[in-house]
Parts: sequence; structure tokens; C-alpha cells
Amino acid sequence: MNLHEYQAKALLRDAGVAVPEGRVVRSVDDVAHALAALGDAPWVMKVQVHAGGRGKAGGVRVVQSPDEARDFAARWLGQRLVSVQTGAAGLPVNALYIEPASRIARELYLSLIIDRATSKVTFIDSDAGGMDIEEVAATTPERIHALSVHPAAGLMPYHARKLGFALGLSGEAAKQFAVMLKGLYTVFMQSDASMLEINPLALTEDGALLALDCKFILDSNAAYRQPAIVELRDEAQEDPREREAVKHQLNYVTLDGDIACMVNGAGLAMATMDLIQLEGGQPANFLDVGGGATAARVAEAFKLILSDTKVRAILINIFGGIVRCDLIAEGILQAVREVDLKLPLVVRLEGTNAAQGRALLAESGLNLTAENDLTRAAQAAVRAAKSTGREAN
Repeated sequence: MNLHEYQAKALLRDAGVAVPEGRVVRSVDDVAHALAALGDAPWVMKVQVHAGGRGKAGGVRVVQSPDEARDFAARWLGQRLVSVQTGAAGLPVNALYIEPASRIARELYLSLIIDRATSKVTFIDSDAGGMDIEEVAATTPERIHALSVHPAAGLMPYHARKLGFALGLSGEAAKQFAVMLKGLYTVFMQSDASMLEINPLALTEDGALLALDCKFILDSNAAYRQPAIVELRDEAQEDPREREAVKHQLNYVTLDGDIACMVNGAGLAMATMDLIQLEGGQPANFLDVGGGATAARVAEAFKLILSDTKVRAILINIFGGIVRCDLIAEGILQAVREVDLKLPLVVRLEGTNAAQGRALLAESGLNLTAENDLTRAAQAAVRAAKSTGREAN
């Protein structure tokens, strides 16, 4: 679960991390009041969406007057921001965040992530922060530094010294950095975060160290013990299909292709999508119905798939370990009849009661392709997608 910048900065402020004072506005009429509270120009105005790349997309601007600020608000509020991280549809802009502009001497980068390979929290920093950090990582990786924290020992003073040295900080700036690092680590651990990114981490001309931007992602598996953070959830920033999937205990992620996938198990789903691409197709989604899939859940999964207008073919790949293939087959048939499916459907069943499941499909009289081999199933789905128009459904 993502937070908006202003929400993340409130968490940081409570933990003693230095962030600029700011105000949230949700209408053009709110702008004047916010500017009055923040003092003299210039100000920085930023659209609030759950994605990066806002600056390059025009969603961040330094304004010099109340008229400029009102114009920026009128330009963006109620619109959608399209950036390199949002996809072509973009994300809705329902709020802006305004801060006094800082006089920046240096832009740095700092983040905390969970390193799955080491099972440790890892700090990543760079002396080249700002909008081009991805390019820095790709072209000059030696400027990116990482340091892991052992969970038993926690954050130690030497962590701050090593990371600060990598950033070229000394004196008072190094002391501020140590305080900031402690606050960030506290927020990260207490909030069950999976990622916390400060970019840019700014060293101002008067020597202050400020977190000018913040991205925060909550580990959704820990949401049950973070009710205060979950209350901050902005559903308007989420894909409607992904939001609906959660209600039916389905793991669904929208992708850009036209072959819908329904699979049980995340690993098998990833392998299925890879095979589709290997055969020249593009998956339209990641959809894991889970090990305990029922006929009703499969029917809901079909409805999610068909709500995506890009879909031209459907591939179902089920390995019956815990789940029985005959129950999956019943769910497939129920769903096909409910929605009057006309799109090409390819089904591959293997495992527990696979023979019974395949028999149910064969006896149904419905227009579907049953395959025992996964490669042939993927090939059939790719052929169907290339030869089918969406008007078929």
C-alpha cells in the first residue's frame, strides 16, 4: 500500500526527521490560505499521486506568485498525471502539496528497502540524487552505495558514519544525517514498511539537511497491525480491478497485454506469463486464484478478466495440488455460462482430479480449447489473441 508524499512526510516529522513545512490543497480556493500560512514566495507545488516521475511530467513546479500558484492548481486538480511510472492512463490528481522553496546546495539520494536475499533492512544512498537517479544507477553504478542492518543489532553509529562518508558529508551535516537516519529507521521498522525513499535528500545553502520528497510503501501483509496507516489509503489511486480482486481473495495485477491469465500459485503464474511472451504474446494480467480456489472465486476471476477491454484471449493454467481440477472446471463452466463468453478460451489442467476436470470441459459442449501441455496451451492462446478482435465478446 502506497502513501502520498504529504502523508509520508507526516510520519517522518513525527519521528524527528527534518522535512519542510507544507500544506495540502484540494481546490483552487484553498491555495491562498495555504500560501498565507507558508510565508513569502517562492513556493514548490507538487501533484499528489502514487507514482514517481512527477517532475518530468510537469507535476512539480516552483511558483513565484499567488497567481502562478492558482494557475498551477487550476491546471492539475481534477486531471490525470501521466508519467513514466503511471502507464498511459495516468493517475487522478485530487490534491496538491505546497512547500516553501528550499535553496539547495546538493541533491542526494537515500532509501531503505527489505533485501530478500539477506533478510535485512538495507540502506541505499548516492551523492547523485534528483530526477535522474535511475540514469545514475544505470550508467554510473559505482555512485550507488548499499549497507545492510542486522535485525538483531539494529541501526548502529557506524552505519551513519559509513553512509554519510559515501555522501561526502562532514561536520554539522554529518551529525544531522545521523539523526535523520535514526528517525527513518524507526519509521521503517515501526510502520512495517517495505520501501522508504527520500529523493532528493537536500543539503541546503545554509547547511540544513531536509527530506524534500518521500515515497512510502507499507507491506500489505502487515496491514492488519497498522490500522492508522491503512486509514490513509487512497483508493482513487488504485486500479479498480485490483481493488475488486482483494474482496474475493484474488491476487490480481493489471498489465498491458491482451492475453488474460488465470493461474493458481504465484510462481506458476509468473512462469505462465513468461511462456506467453516467449511464444510472442503479451499477458494482460497477473491473476493468482490461490491454492484454495472455489467455483465461485473462479467465476469472480472471470468477471475481472472480462472487465479489461484489451483482452482478446484467455489462458487458464491450473496445477491441482491442494485444489481439485474438477472443482476448477466446474467454476470455469459456471463462469462461461454466466458471462456468455465469446472470447477464445484455452484451458490446461494438470494434477489432482485432472482427468475428471478435463472430462467435464469436454462434455460441456462449450467452445474452448483444452490442452495437457503448457507450451501448446500458450501457443494456442497467442494464436487466438492475434486472430481475434475484442468485438467477439
